[in-house]
Amino acid sequence: MKKIFTIATLAVLTLGGCTKLDVDVESQLTSENFPSSQAAFVAATGTIYQKFTRNYGVGVWWTLELPTDEAIITARNGGYYDQGKYISLHKHSWTAADPSVQSSWEWGYAGISDCNRVLNLLEKSADSELKTLFIKEVRTMRALFYFYMMDMYGNVPITAFGTSEAPVQSTKAEVFSYIEDELLAVADGLSAPATVTQAYYGRPTKWMAYALLQKMYLNAATYTGKTMYAESVVYGDKILKESGLALMSNYNDLFSPANGPNSETIFAAVYDANYSAGMAMTRYALHSTLRAKYSLPFSPSNAMCTIAEFYSTFNQPGDVRNATWLAGPQFAADGVTKILNGSSQLNFTPEIVLTDVATMDVGPEVGGISRGVRSIKFFPDPNTNSSTRFQNNDMPVLRLADVYLMKAEALLRQGGSAGEALTLVNRIRTRAGAPALTSITLDELLVERGRELAWEGWRRNDLIRYGKYEGAWGFKKGSEGAYRNIFPIPATELVLNNKLVQNPGY
Repeated sequence: MKKIFTIATLAVLTLGGCTKLDVDVESQLTSENFPSSQAAFVAATGTIYQKFTRNYGVGVWWTLELPTDEAIITARNGGYYDQGKYISLHKHSWTAADPSVQSSWEWGYAGISDCNRVLNLLEKSADSELKTLFIKEVRTMRALFYFYMMDMYGNVPITAFGTSEAPVQSTKAEVFSYIEDELLAVADGLSAPATVTQAYYGRPTKWMAYALLQKMYLNAATYTGKTMYAESVVYGDKILKESGLALMSNYNDLFSPANGPNSETIFAAVYDANYSAGMAMTRYALHSTLRAKYSLPFSPSNAMCTIAEFYSTFNQPGDVRNATWLAGPQFAADGVTKILNGSSQLNFTPEIVLTDVATMDVGPEVGGISRGVRSIKFFPDPNTNSSTRFQNNDMPVLRLADVYLMKAEALLRQGGSAGEALTLVNRIRTRAGAPALTSITLDELLVERGRELAWEGWRRNDLIRYGKYEGAWGFKKGSEGAYRNIFPIPATELVLNNKLVQNPGY
């Protein structure tokens, strides 16, 4: 998204993580200038959205996607080995000292701490409808941060503002109940636009609260040991019946550099290459020789790709989602001129062949071959910031297509209408140009989720729910242990807070 400034792009502070569970973040807003106008409330809450977006598009995305079959970073002739941190994510061999484990924890609690700080500020301001609305929006954002922390780390503390006492760890079930209570308490007081227009883009709405509840209930067995598929259907229906949301006619418009408010995206991480940075898919996924084809102001790093098994599922005739991947010999924008890699035509091979197993290195590129299919789903942006290499594409977090697919899955899992589930899935396929199905199973639905939601941050969540996260793919042998469904509590946090207990297995 570019040149559109929402609540999520107004605060342009440089924000880092924090190792403390609750910190008082410095702010220009004090008790002497409590917010009272729309602009003041936006300014007061802007840092929360900055904290969400800043690391979501790279570091947190890696933690969510690199342990799955959707994305991989191999070493390339020594480059991108990076002390083996991408290997540990791919092979499920991470430890409590893993940098990705630490950075994602810091991202989550930096956001939670800022939500707590802002809520403390807002609660002291004069009563008004604006105050009530913005408090509920901040509580929804805090619930979203807690959702990610519960999903990634399981047993995490629920923290409070203004206390020096180290927080006590809560169980996954307790965190689930806390998030559920928060969302149910605020949902009816959130804005309920027919669709998410510019005024509400990147902000919590009633539909965001409902979609997050729907996803929590679909995964409830993972978090609490109790299935809640009927509840998941209820909240999917609330969105479908009460909102005016509709699938976009053009799938690719959802991910383009010029994307923004639309009828389908319920909540997004909003990016601007210069003012709200943090989105760098093109930098990591594309090959340097593609710079001219996409008019990029920098040379991509040739790091990130997908594995052959996942790419093979993009096999439906007429499906526009097939074209979100670059595979095989590559041509310039005219479709005729060969793009050269050395003296040979650039050729992306789905098969990733290692020359060094220990370092997961594919070695030097020979004969134009570059290993791994590349994603252009978040389409390369010619207006990328040339120095930071961050681009303007917003990243959907919750969208209507997922609501359809979640409802279809919940129906199948609870023995509901298979016909309705099929109808919901076929709406997604019809929009994509894929042939309609005549029946649908749970396993086929997982494949469809992969096609529709690839690289949108939900594959890990899906594979765990399906009991397939311990499977074998790429260079991952499988059967690493169900305890790896959640990450360890970072080693540094155990030192800072002796009330924390390491997750089982670590």
